[in-house]
Amino acid sequence: MSKRETILVENFWKETGGTLIEEFLAVRGTRDQGRRLIDGVIIKGGPRRKMKASDAKIAGRRIVVVQAKASRLGMNLLGQALFSRDLMAEFKPKSIETVAICTKGDARLEQLALQHGIRVVVYEAKP
Repeated sequence: MSKRETILVENFWKETGGTLIEEFLAVRGTRDQGRRLIDGVIIKGGPRRKMKASDAKIAGRRIVVVQAKASRLGMNLLGQALFSRDLMAEFKPKSIETVAICTKGDARLEQLALQHGIRVVVYEAKP
């Protein structure tokens, strides 16, 4: 995750609270599959702090899966958000909210995101 994307995830976390796990390893890389990192996983209702993924208990918890791009909302970001939700389901959380954070919206893609249960958050880029 780039520094600009880290700032986006942290801004969202500051607004929502909970426990933040940055760059959550959802899939370990092997010869047959790539490693998959999720920009942020927030455990709702947890103490306001950052935590390492190795210390986190996801099963039975309410989580928010966060993917971020410091650019206009695009299909790459939406695809990451959509599939991240599916990858996190394997950890057996009680519920999963999915959030895509960007610095500029896109009216058409925001409609599609809504149809797929993905919340889009736009933090305008600062000059």
